[in-house]
Amino acid sequence: MRTFRHARLLAAAGATLATLALTACENGTGTQDEGASKPTASTTTQQPSNGEQPAGSTETKQPSSGTEQSGRTDEPAASDVAICNGSNTKVTAQPVSRPLNHMLLTVTNTGAKPCSLMYYPVLRFDEMQWVPQAMADSKPQAVPTLDPGASGYAGVLLSAADGSGEGGMTGKKLTVAFQGTTPNSSGGASATPALPAKGMYYDSTLSVTYWQSEAEDALAY
Repeated sequence: MRTFRHARLLAAAGATLATLALTACENGTGTQDEGASKPTASTTTQQPSNGEQPAGSTETKQPSSGTEQSGRTDEPAASDVAICNGSNTKVTAQPVSRPLNHMLLTVTNTGAKPCSLMYYPVLRFDEMQWVPQAMADSKPQAVPTLDPGASGYAGVLLSAADGSGEGGMTGKKLTVAFQGTTPNSSGGASATPALPAKGMYYDSTLSVTYWQSEAEDALAY
């Protein structure tokens, strides 16, 4: 008798649970725990994967280098630099007492923007049919660039101090040609600096330095 009553109680409980489940499915709410807190809306803003700031953001993006760039950099842009030549410079040629048998070429930028002295000057006395060689060990680490009003220099060995040179003669006119961005290319107009009235004596050892930023460097060879 007790067993039969227990079985009836279990059957009734099962029927009650089935009724509750059916009611939950019909109203679309499903089974919810009593007292469970409702989830709150998230306030986190998802950052775009491409690194752009979301609309309304006040965050300022810092430069990757950690410092802001302002004004003009130390080196001018290539488009702002001309090639030094006879049209934008003044060229002088002066004999010096030391070293012996040397001449100093000075080129002063008379233009409105910086110019670069490429390689070395190409010299020609009068109607000379050969080109003096450049002193290879005088090549600077960087091309001298002259701001307006600044000067560059080249040293010229006119003749051998020991008399070992050949074909010595006196030049009355000097032409200084400028090179372009590639060796032996034309850099533009030549210059004809004035020489002393007696002219300049030279021989087969005539040679020239690369353009330098300092006169002392030009006369060190």
